[in-house]
Amino acid sequence: MGNTTSCCVSSSPKHRRNNHSRLEPYRPEPELSREDTGCNLQHISDRENLDDLPMEYNPSDHPRASTIFLSKSQTDVPLPNKRVREKRKSLYINHHYPGPVRRKYSSCSTIFLDDSTVSQPNLKYTIKCVALAIYYHIKNRDVDGRMLVDIFDEKLHPLTKSELPPDYEKHDPEQKQIYRFVRTLFSAAQLTAECAIVTLVYLERLLTYAEIDISPSNWKRIVLGAILLASKVWDDQAVWNVDYCQILKDITVEDMNELERQFLELLQFNINVPSSVYAKYYFDLRSMAEANNLSFPLEPLSREKAQKLEAISRLCDDIYKDLRKQAKKRSVSADNLAVVRWCPAIIS
Repeated sequence: MGNTTSCCVSSSPKHRRNNHSRLEPYRPEPELSREDTGCNLQHISDRENLDDLPMEYNPSDHPRASTIFLSKSQTDVPLPNKRVREKRKSLYINHHYPGPVRRKYSSCSTIFLDDSTVSQPNLKYTIKCVALAIYYHIKNRDVDGRMLVDIFDEKLHPLTKSELPPDYEKHDPEQKQIYRFVRTLFSAAQLTAECAIVTLVYLERLLTYAEIDISPSNWKRIVLGAILLASKVWDDQAVWNVDYCQILKDITVEDMNELERQFLELLQFNINVPSSVYAKYYFDLRSMAEANNLSFPLEPLSREKAQKLEAISRLCDDIYKDLRKQAKKRSVSADNLAVVRWCPAIIS
């Protein structure tokens, strides 16, 4: 105890504290760089924000980006041949014969509605719209020599044992052929219409991320991989890979597993589909259908359907009743402040 030097008090007068302050003034230390600390982790503020990216590059991620199939459907053929194209497409898809077609309009006594909504789309017409979108992808594809992925090449990984023609990649498939292929898979696997929309989202995400194009030589395997992944992500009871081997008799389970694995890797394991993106694809499909005279069937509103809509509306009111109470405004508008209020005068 007699020693003048201790671990708490320094013998040098320069390091002794002032009598009037117990704490020394704070002196910030110089910041260390990531190289000095040895930490190369990316800070959250340095990460790319989706809003800063060009919206045309990520249509399957950004809700405000325009879908690829809609833009390709609008730049199909020159304007003079547009009417001929729309007439042929309408006759093929809707199976209507030439003749006067009357458009149905709602009146005071009768209301015409289609049975397709964003939450419950019509399965048949949704598959037709998705097949039409794939058709435009193939027909208006870029021919700039993009990268080709072997797992999607049907010559290297055929779906059937029958030999493909030598000029198979030079002939674009017809809409009818694409529709039959997708409809066969959806009917055999008992998939829903929502799964068809998610399939189109994954297809465009693959084309964007992997920078590839869908062509006559790879469209079947790309669509098959998108349906396989969408059915597992969307449906609660997913279809196994071995079940698709029962639908496509000549394909093996190992081939299906490898197709799924490489599809996920090219998607960078991004299988998230926000509700806003899903709704955008649904309404863009309807816009494309209307532009190509592929209208959803209109039916008069029956008593049973009206009661069902009323029940759904009542259920939504009960769910959002508490949210509306919490969202009530507590502020008063300036217009309400200008109201003349009578108050008793105070005479002093």
